[in-house]
Amino acid sequence: MVWLIGNKGMLGSEIQLQLEANQISCVCTDRDVDITNKEALSAFAKQHEGIRWIVNCAAYTAVDKAEEEPELAEKLNAIGAGNIAETARKLGAEFIHISTDYVFDGTAKTPYTENMPMAPLGVYGKTKAQGEELVLKAHPDAYIFRTAWLYGPRGKNFVYTMVNLMNTKDTIKVVNDQFGSPTCTIDLARYIVMTILGGQDIPGNPHKKIPSGIYHCTGEGETSWFHFAQEIYKIGREKNIITKECQVLPCTTEEFGAKVKRPAYSVLSKAKLKKALQQPIPQWQESLRAFMSSPMFRESL
Repeated sequence: MVWLIGNKGMLGSEIQLQLEANQISCVCTDRDVDITNKEALSAFAKQHEGIRWIVNCAAYTAVDKAEEEPELAEKLNAIGAGNIAETARKLGAEFIHISTDYVFDGTAKTPYTENMPMAPLGVYGKTKAQGEELVLKAHPDAYIFRTAWLYGPRGKNFVYTMVNLMNTKDTIKVVNDQFGSPTCTIDLARYIVMTILGGQDIPGNPHKKIPSGIYHCTGEGETSWFHFAQEIYKIGREKNIITKECQVLPCTTEEFGAKVKRPAYSVLSKAKLKKALQQPIPQWQESLRAFMSSPMFRESL
């Protein structure tokens, strides 16, 4: 059985759907179990026998607001993550934790590998980096999946924001000096579920158990937010999702006026994950087109 924490979020809700689709029994919690309280976590675990995996999707993700609420961000991203890892270890359960490209400072010129040193810029990144350290201290055999530029069917994200703006504005400006890899929750959830399936004792199991550790998982390829927006506009016009003309213009991060400094380059190397899963990762444009072509996309607009 899998205990999925943070199932109401954009990624957690997708993982829940895919667990159920693969007939993997799961129990799900969100804010109803306080991850900053070890006793609350332990009490819930005792009520549900047979937990073999815990997946933590709970996090404080408001990058700008984290600067104003550093203590809350630390409680959720660091202390809470460590508490869940400790709970998993005591249960003898495998643990999967979700982290971020924001643990890096974005000064690299080539994709970041898992063993490159963390150097976060702001409170959000620092608390996520601290969370990774606490997770591995409490559960050395944990899995950590770092991801970036996440979008999906449920929850607010860049794709829905752009489509709504493009349907109401004549001109929009999008940052063109930050580079990364858009990631669909459907893809990321699939790799996480594959990791769980690989650890199942099932006769003829086609999924390979992968070694624990840190893995990078984003869409394949790299782009800027501006070119990401251009691709959204192109597909949106083709699919008649965007019903008016809108000019998409590039701007700098400084012009955009973000409160917190973002990594200028946060492309993550997926070589380790591809080797472990023996699976290719789709190009980000391919995943974006599939997502925007799906019935669930229109339903969520």
